[in-house]
Amino acid sequence: MDLEKFFDTVCQSKLIEVLSRTVKDGRVISLIHKYLNAGVVANGKFERTEVGMPQGGPLSPLLSNIMLNELDKELESRGHRFVRYADDCMIFCKSRKSAERTLENIIPFIEGKLFLKVNRKKTKVAHISKVKYLGYTYYRYEGTTKRN
Repeated sequence: MDLEKFFDTVCQSKLIEVLSRTVKDGRVISLIHKYLNAGVVANGKFERTEVGMPQGGPLSPLLSNIMLNELDKELESRGHRFVRYADDCMIFCKSRKSAERTLENIIPFIEGKLFLKVNRKKTKVAHISKVKYLGYTYYRYEGTTKRN
């Protein structure tokens, strides 16, 4: 599954809401909010950042995992097996039909509750042997799955 322009489109208010559920120190929340709203200089001009988070910054992996932990909880509550690293995710199903149904049912959660966009062109249902994930290809060899 591919989340379209994840770091550029994260809803900051949703992220702050998710953070506020566990982080009770308002100073930490305020500092993160200021970090998100610090803005950027592009082509010599300052631009406000009201949406998204800095990609490649020191907090971006942590904040992306906090935000997408909501997706993890949802997938777990539905009984799905999955693997996710930052904004890259694979959901494992026993059949193509099950995978198509799972994708159809999880997209409304991602887009409606997390306010993120699923890139439908890059998101696909495929056998594990036909997919690359974080640079790895998986294939069957003599009855066991090997990592290439």
